[in-house]
Amino acid sequence: MRYLPHTQEDIKEMLAVIGRTSLDDLFDTIPDAVKTKTSLNLPDPLSEWDLNDHMEKLASDNIACKGYTCFIGAGSYDHHIPAIIPYLVSRSEFATAYTPYQPEVSQGTLQGIYEFQTMVTDLLGMDIATASHYDCGTALAECALIALRKNKKADKIAVSDLVHPSHRQIIDTYLKPSGYKMVTIGHTKEGLTDISALEAMDDIAGLAVQSPNFFGHIEDLAACKKLAESKKILFITSFTEALAWGLLKNPGSFGADLVAGEGQSLGIAKTFGGPGLGLLAGTAKLMRDLPGRLVGRTKDTNGEDGYVLTLSTREQHIRREKASSNICSNNGLNAMTAAMYLSTIGKIGIREIAQLNHDKAVYLKSALTAAGFEPVFDQPFFNEFVMKAPKNFKQKRAELIDRHCMFAGLDLEPFYPQLTDHYLFCATEKVSRQQMDQLAKEVA
Repeated sequence: MRYLPHTQEDIKEMLAVIGRTSLDDLFDTIPDAVKTKTSLNLPDPLSEWDLNDHMEKLASDNIACKGYTCFIGAGSYDHHIPAIIPYLVSRSEFATAYTPYQPEVSQGTLQGIYEFQTMVTDLLGMDIATASHYDCGTALAECALIALRKNKKADKIAVSDLVHPSHRQIIDTYLKPSGYKMVTIGHTKEGLTDISALEAMDDIAGLAVQSPNFFGHIEDLAACKKLAESKKILFITSFTEALAWGLLKNPGSFGADLVAGEGQSLGIAKTFGGPGLGLLAGTAKLMRDLPGRLVGRTKDTNGEDGYVLTLSTREQHIRREKASSNICSNNGLNAMTAAMYLSTIGKIGIREIAQLNHDKAVYLKSALTAAGFEPVFDQPFFNEFVMKAPKNFKQKRAELIDRHCMFAGLDLEPFYPQLTDHYLFCATEKVSRQQMDQLAKEVA
């Protein structure tokens, strides 16, 4: 089956219009020295059914959480997604929506973003939230840049080493070309950020702390805020597990200036690591500094509700390189998915799911301890925790994947070299008691 829409006659006619005789003539401006002289090393073409078979074979080499038991979180969580969510979000009016540069004809898209932003502010306890961020890492990097722009005398941002390692890499990537620096703050033996290290630091524009942190522990956000105030810097919090706020006091209640988070848990499948959903919220005084789409509700000339892309002077189509909103896509489909998920489960539902996550994690930690694992930290946690594994667990872990279809924890050594034989475990509502008991039995 051919996929090219143009016939040879079409091509000949188009070439005649532009004064060319062949398609090769279109590349005359490219110097011969940089042109490829040999043919491309490509396989022979396949028929449609052969191509389908080939793609299915490639896909079968991947391992998906469906059919496997996943005890790994670390920023991407295996949660139940109500059947209504994929059905609704796959409708064409949602799936094909894009950045609303013509707000007057994009009322549905704008209303969806408005509802999403409203729910995010309720969830996080903040004044305002924006939309369009790719994931927590990029949203957190934007928070760092806001803090540095607000404090003209500072050139550094202090970041806890218990912020997700990938997110710290993203911050570093963002800051280097701008001439700014990221200063990493270590953690205590209790598995919490050592904020006392900040007291001796100068030229700091902000403090960024993740809670629940990468080890799953609940940070003392009140103490972080107090120290940030004493240094007259912005207090930035982040998170990778959005459902935690169904159970924990939200960042806004601790006086956070900026909050960046990952919204993947809100009805978005893991999908081999992406796409995610960046959540970004702040206080009202930082409204004009926040990047991303910002939708407001107003009244039209007939007195009916209408939605507008507000504060558009922040946008790149107006301010160009000076824009604070410099992200090209509104990530609208994932934002819509999160809004649908939160609407579906409601305030009571999110608390019940959060409680279930916590209770199952507590049970799993107890079961692994009885099976020979050693608890490392004695701190309140949400649905993740660190355990020191017994001897030969690395081999056993590979066996659990191959023979029992289980992902048994994340090896922390690549991220924290001092934590040899330490693993980060996670339990969500999708993990049954029988599966947790089976894991404990296998490693005992």
